[in-house]
Amino acid sequence: MILGVLLAASVAACPLPSEQKMIEAELFFGRDIADSAPVSDAQWSDFVSSVVARNFPDGFTVSDGDGEWRDPKSLKVVHEPSKILLVAAKPSPALKEKLQAVIDAYKTRFRQQSVGVITREVCGAF
Repeated sequence: MILGVLLAASVAACPLPSEQKMIEAELFFGRDIADSAPVSDAQWSDFVSSVVARNFPDGFTVSDGDGEWRDPKSLKVVHEPSKILLVAAKPSPALKEKLQAVIDAYKTRFRQQSVGVITREVCGAF
């Protein structure tokens, strides 16, 4: 019975009548490339149009960031310019695959160790 109460609490109604349940994903893309120039604005734009827009044609937001992370191999703190991608989408079985496709494509194209990602349940309307 407690599980039922917890589940009911996690699916509370959205506060505004126009909103619906959505998944918000925030992805963090470091622009530094080892032994190479950073990801340029042109390269980023090409990635967005060929990968991100294809996977999220209903829309997304990109902003600039200044990232910091600890390299797990060297344990050194690394600072680098970054891009932050914010996507709000209806929950669907395909959402996981679309997010993973964007992450994998960036890691492969720009030889990155990782792409940061945060997902959360939200209410939204557009």
